[in-house]
Amino acid sequence: MVDAPIVAVVVYPGRARVTRRGRITVPSGDQTVYVEPLPLSLEADSLRVSGRGPATVLGVDLATQHHPEAPDDVVAALERERIDAAEQVNVLVDADEVQQQLDTFLGQLARRAGSSFARTLAAGDGGAELGEFTESLAARLAAVRTKRRELAAERRAAEKRLAAVDRRLESLAKQRTPDRRAAAVAVTLESEAEVEVELSYVVPSAGWTSSYDIRLVGDQLTLSWYGLIQQRTGEDWPECDLTLSTARPTVGAKVPELEPWFLDRLRPVPPMPAAPGAVAYGGRGSLTGQVTPQADLAAAPAFDQVEAVVEQGVTAASYTPPRPVAVPADGASHRATIAAIDLDAELDYVTAPVRSTAVHLRATVVNSSAHTLPAGRTAVFHEADYVGSAALPLWAPGEEVELALGLDDRIRVERKLARRTASKATLGSTRRREVEYETTIENHTPRTARITVLDQLPVSRDHEITVKPVSTTPDPAETTELGVLTWKLDLAAGAETTIKLGFRVDTAKSVDLTGWRE
Repeated sequence: MVDAPIVAVVVYPGRARVTRRGRITVPSGDQTVYVEPLPLSLEADSLRVSGRGPATVLGVDLATQHHPEAPDDVVAALERERIDAAEQVNVLVDADEVQQQLDTFLGQLARRAGSSFARTLAAGDGGAELGEFTESLAARLAAVRTKRRELAAERRAAEKRLAAVDRRLESLAKQRTPDRRAAAVAVTLESEAEVEVELSYVVPSAGWTSSYDIRLVGDQLTLSWYGLIQQRTGEDWPECDLTLSTARPTVGAKVPELEPWFLDRLRPVPPMPAAPGAVAYGGRGSLTGQVTPQADLAAAPAFDQVEAVVEQGVTAASYTPPRPVAVPADGASHRATIAAIDLDAELDYVTAPVRSTAVHLRATVVNSSAHTLPAGRTAVFHEADYVGSAALPLWAPGEEVELALGLDDRIRVERKLARRTASKATLGSTRRREVEYETTIENHTPRTARITVLDQLPVSRDHEITVKPVSTTPDPAETTELGVLTWKLDLAAGAETTIKLGFRVDTAKSVDLTGWRE
């Protein structure tokens, strides 16, 4: 058997390719070299063997090995730790039983000696001896009770340690099994020689996602990109050559082809005559004679196409973290730094006081790097202060996106109802509601702020309900068909401005209005 530790791992978004490498001296002739243990979950079609040395590889087979206990070092170490913890609990229980028996013995000795000393004292003798005996017995009893308390504390600590090991083993038992696979590599050599065997395979239950930190200092935005790696493959990955790939290996990858899209007249299907003794069912028939395309997918090769995509690097990128990262098979996220990117940001503010007077800081940024950034969660910092989190969409090089960078309380917004009138309908007339709102914006930042203010007019969905703007000061930069009004303001530091919006709603006498709000 060759000792072939893990030397490289390529992690995809939904799986990983593991490479093992080891050296062994092989006798001449046809020989079989075993590489083990391998995880049960590895995809058999993905197994590949290569190497260096004067040998020819004849083939490789996979076999399942059944072990009475888990062969990997983590589980074995935990099992040994559990045995030690359980033994320590037993030792403490035995020690406490000894102290308990000694406590019982001292209590019985005190009762027996008490009657003897009582008779001696009645005779007027033995007072000094009684005092010495009482002090000695009290000291021994105190020492025994103290020792029992110490043993109880040690026992509680040992039981907690044992419970923690049990929980860890229970967690690992859900993802690890004592059974493992072994690769039997058939080679032939003309003479005895040292060869290097390299084995690679693909495992599921592994992957990585993107996480980001966005730090804003002045108008400069720094984006730190991290890869969060998780795996439950049943084997721990040590610190090795770890690569994160954006490729998405698929089974039977195939360029989509469109079938013709036909439209036809609906023609009723005449009912088929029922066979003698048969029961006729209504509705659509279930036997169509069509063949699903699943057979094509099952017959399509998978692993070769997957490796070709990754090796070509046309549609994917691979990233090697700057430092080695060990990833145990515990399902926890392990973070690796991928890149730090400095970006120029165009900052402005957005507020919709009709909904909330909060003011959001927004950055319009172009991805000036060569990286295609996958979607992921983003932690937002203003210099050293954490201000919240946001979602970063898939971001291609040269693409412009808008990033929400949290709230800024230095821009104050207040919206109030300045005027409201309502008229009752008379015979043949209409009801009229008229309102006017005033929105005040104050800039308490040390520089000119570009602020986008959003407001809205109601939109009628009935011909007997009409909405008409009465006054808008200043005029909005944009008004949509759905009634959204947009103002774009450049407000100097310390300045204040007011936006006025007035409109009226006329309804027919017979119409009961819904959706109205003030």
